[in-house]
Amino acid sequence: MDFQGRTTVDETDEGPSGAAREHLVVIGNGMAGCRAIEELLARDAGRFRVTIFGAEPHVNYNRIMLSPVLAGEKTFEQIVINDAAWYADNAIDLIAGDPVIAVDRAAKTVTARSGRSVAYDRLLIATGSDPFIIPVPGKDLPGVISFRDMNDVDAMLAAADKGGDAVVIGGGLLGLEAAHGLTLRGMKVTVLHLMPTLMERQLDEAAGWLLKTELERRGQTVLTGADTAEIVGETCVEGVRLKDGRLIPASLVVMAVGIRPSTGLAREAGLAVGRGIQVDDHMVTSDPAVLAVGECVEHDGQVYGLVAPLWDMCRALADGLVGQPTGYRGSVTSTKLKVSGIDVFSAGDFSGGDGAEDIVLRDASRGVYKRVIVKGDRIVGAVLYGDTADGGWYFDLLKKQEDIADLRDLLIFGQAFASGGGASAPKAAVAALSDDAEICGCNGVSKGQVVASIAGGACSLDAVRATCKASASCGSCTGLVENLLALTLGDDVKAGPKTLCKCTSFTHSDVRREIVEQGLRSIPEVMQALHWSTPDGCSSCRPALNYYLLCALPGDYVDDQQSRFVNERMHANIQKDGTYSVVPRMWGGLTNPRELRAIADVVEKFNAPMVKVTGGQRLDIFGIKKEDLPAVWADLNAAGMVSGHAYGKSLRTVKTCVGSEWCRFGTQDSTGLGVQIERMTWGSWMPHKFKIAVSGCPRNCAEATIKDFGVVCVDSGFELHVGGNGGIKVRATDFLCKVTTEQQAMDYCAAFTQLYREDAWYLERTAPWIERVGLDYIKARIVDDEVGREALTSRFLFSQSFSQDDPWAARAAGAEREQHAHLGEFRPIEILAAE
Repeated sequence: MDFQGRTTVDETDEGPSGAAREHLVVIGNGMAGCRAIEELLARDAGRFRVTIFGAEPHVNYNRIMLSPVLAGEKTFEQIVINDAAWYADNAIDLIAGDPVIAVDRAAKTVTARSGRSVAYDRLLIATGSDPFIIPVPGKDLPGVISFRDMNDVDAMLAAADKGGDAVVIGGGLLGLEAAHGLTLRGMKVTVLHLMPTLMERQLDEAAGWLLKTELERRGQTVLTGADTAEIVGETCVEGVRLKDGRLIPASLVVMAVGIRPSTGLAREAGLAVGRGIQVDDHMVTSDPAVLAVGECVEHDGQVYGLVAPLWDMCRALADGLVGQPTGYRGSVTSTKLKVSGIDVFSAGDFSGGDGAEDIVLRDASRGVYKRVIVKGDRIVGAVLYGDTADGGWYFDLLKKQEDIADLRDLLIFGQAFASGGGASAPKAAVAALSDDAEICGCNGVSKGQVVASIAGGACSLDAVRATCKASASCGSCTGLVENLLALTLGDDVKAGPKTLCKCTSFTHSDVRREIVEQGLRSIPEVMQALHWSTPDGCSSCRPALNYYLLCALPGDYVDDQQSRFVNERMHANIQKDGTYSVVPRMWGGLTNPRELRAIADVVEKFNAPMVKVTGGQRLDIFGIKKEDLPAVWADLNAAGMVSGHAYGKSLRTVKTCVGSEWCRFGTQDSTGLGVQIERMTWGSWMPHKFKIAVSGCPRNCAEATIKDFGVVCVDSGFELHVGGNGGIKVRATDFLCKVTTEQQAMDYCAAFTQLYREDAWYLERTAPWIERVGLDYIKARIVDDEVGREALTSRFLFSQSFSQDDPWAARAAGAEREQHAHLGEFRPIEILAAE
């Protein structure tokens, strides 16, 4: 989704009436500049001919969502706000990757870095802000970066691929998000913060302490009161030295200590500049032909770095351009954030002071902290940690300076309690919000706008997201939007069919059918044939398409590693500290001295801090570094051990009891049958993880009746069970049938497994699959239809002939270059494990 040069549009200078249109040039292709154009188009789409200059070679994207991209939770395509079609549909000339370097106000022209000069009638400056780099020795070394755009994210991803230590200077939101993402990427991260409290502008001391404690529990080192003296290194970063003498090693340093309005271009053009570019209530600068909006501006002595004020500015700017009187009067701000997955909220003044009283709720076991600051029966500030559901209500009371005397006793428990509805009345609480109450902070959408969108025909969550953008970014307001849908529409809310992802209107079943019917053979071919809305797909559809093609074309389709979850690419489970756990396969839970010695040697050789017996009767080696994975598996392969696929959407384990060979209650050789089944099914890729168990008698010591496929041995044969789940939602199996021989048990197992592989949706376990299609359907395909069962078994065994290769075998042979290419190559879509 990169753009070099300019898009091609109709450059006619005439409006709908035939009159010449003014040329509006926008400097800045970011959130504020494009939002201002969106507001203008909504008021008078034909008034201006628009040209937008962007410094980055991208379309407009949501900068707030860079953190999820770094963490692997989203792709760039998923954070795009305005795609290429938006520019073309609105006849906007986008000149991307070519920043403006000069403005000539007398000639009314702008000049870009390439030398291109463009004339304007009206100019809009939306240059945003620049990261502040602390002036310490070493700040210009390679490996010192900021965290403001996709280039910074790409640099961090490249550093994370190499592993090592990272230092993040700055304990504000951006710094903590950078630290969180780098930790998930496998780096050892230390956060340095000058002040004694993390995020001191948004959190009080108590909430900051809770946040610090939680981040440390997740594996980060957080040093507050840490003053940086210098960044150490000869030709690149090697560490950070503090003024107290401590040296923290680092191959990457991320500066996230703050931002400043980007005013250099305006200052050189002779515009009035204070802390930011000075503007009036309609965002007009000291030159009537030049406007400015966003983080770069100063209005009435204030500069703003939050989204909601920027959206207010954009509305006022558009009103002014079309002659409407409404102007910007400044903003009372609140901050609702998700910091490394932890919800925090603050608003107003929480510093205390004369006459201020604190109302506090602490629930340490739930990680919840609420503090409301009251002065003279009015809320003046609020800080919430862990539970921010009532942040919008507190902020509404604060803005309107409502008298809370009658609510005081229940105020801290939230709107539902204070309004008399109790904890079970979330809809009533949302209904009580005023129309101007903010619902979606990321996109500046009020309750009134959401309701208007619903009244205009948006009858589902996706439709609301598409029309007014509420819940379309971080998703933290999804519950509020769903409640507004229910309140407005009642039973008319449409759930709609479950599409594979937002890139397509096709369902999982549609896609699987079209792959077979059209003979589609690659991910790009599927996306082209089925008219994907994003050219490269997303982190939801690419793994699904990769699996569907792998299942449909065994032996022909080449597995696309870049479309797999990170655990499957690394053939190990990533842990919260960025290291990996390794689980070699033990057939049916059996092992021998050679295997145990090999595991013990690996643990000692690579200093693994823990070895644990798993629920699947294997040994899990924890704390393996990313760069050591090839060598670990070389040693395990040498002992004859292969991957246990504990990381995969695949067969995990076949759990057994000792059965008739040893147990006085055993009726059949459950261990032997379990080993045969595991050797038949191992290495098979599935829609989700798949577990099997064989119990030697109805006492069921191997817990076969909570597995995806279970065998319970009885005197007269084998009872077969399907669709069990022992996870968060425990589900006992359904009885499938009874067979009399081991071979029949294996054939039915293969048939059931293949039917699940061919029929289920990606990331759908056997339990919800069976509940969706019905047990009668399963029995009709496997028990009642002998020919169909044999065909399923045959297809499974054929597929297995291409699947039962150990993923580390080639690497163990010493393919050093290939190992490192596999572990560290750049991939456009980084996908974290979804368990």
